[in-house]
Amino acid sequence: MSLNNKIYVIAEIGINHNGSLEIAKQLIDIAKVAGCDVVKFQKRNPDVCVPEHQKKIMRDTPWGKMTYLDYKYKVEFNKSDYDEIDEYCKSKDIHWSASPWDIDSLNFLIEYDIPFIKIPSALLTNLELIKESAKKSKELIISTGMSTMEEVDLAVDAIKNANSNCKYSILHCNSTYPAPIEDLNLKCIQTLEKKYNCPVGYSGHEFGLTTTIASICMGATIIERHITLDRTMWGTDQMCSVEPQGLIKLVRGIKELSLAIGDGEKRVTKKEKEIRKKLRK
Repeated sequence: MSLNNKIYVIAEIGINHNGSLEIAKQLIDIAKVAGCDVVKFQKRNPDVCVPEHQKKIMRDTPWGKMTYLDYKYKVEFNKSDYDEIDEYCKSKDIHWSASPWDIDSLNFLIEYDIPFIKIPSALLTNLELIKESAKKSKELIISTGMSTMEEVDLAVDAIKNANSNCKYSILHCNSTYPAPIEDLNLKCIQTLEKKYNCPVGYSGHEFGLTTTIASICMGATIIERHITLDRTMWGTDQMCSVEPQGLIKLVRGIKELSLAIGDGEKRVTKKEKEIRKKLRK
């Protein structure tokens, strides 16, 4: 992953594909059209990730009533699916990556040429996964929702101790779905950047686009938002996700604000000089 002095935009598909490659491809297409840099999925071994006491719980789903474990397998892509996603993204000239929720999934993902491994907020305290990810990946992104600064310290230390050459970035995040505007605390982006001296971004779960775009003014260099074809679709993340037209507006707003921020140095611009000649004596 290379920021190249621009805002890096991650379109988080997650499991909003509902186990459908066709939906996944549509979301990839939308991300490409909008101008995103990468699409991101979530990878799990349900046998490992689903707690034993939840595996046999029955759940109503669009595919009928099934156990929670069967449901998690239903929305999980396998090797042939990811092979197809890999080829499809190459054909569309857009990168893809994923968040591994267990060591098995990490080992699965590193077989692909992906730009980074993402540690989700839910796993920030899983130091074993973080250490293994740092050892096996060129670059990590860690999300910090529902975390204390002490927990972020431990995660960053785990990366450094496992692999001092591993590049890492940190995303400020509020893990409420949807996140209340008054709880976003965008100034924490500056706090994280000052403390860890690394690229810092923002992963938004709020309704609307304004606050996500505004995070750039706080210094965010990476922006992540969940995307969906339709917020009324089945799935816990759909409601807080950005629909196609919203994603286009989001990326356009990010690019415009990036240009508008400037370098902070007060100067008379070339076009102002022409006006100045007319209006100043």
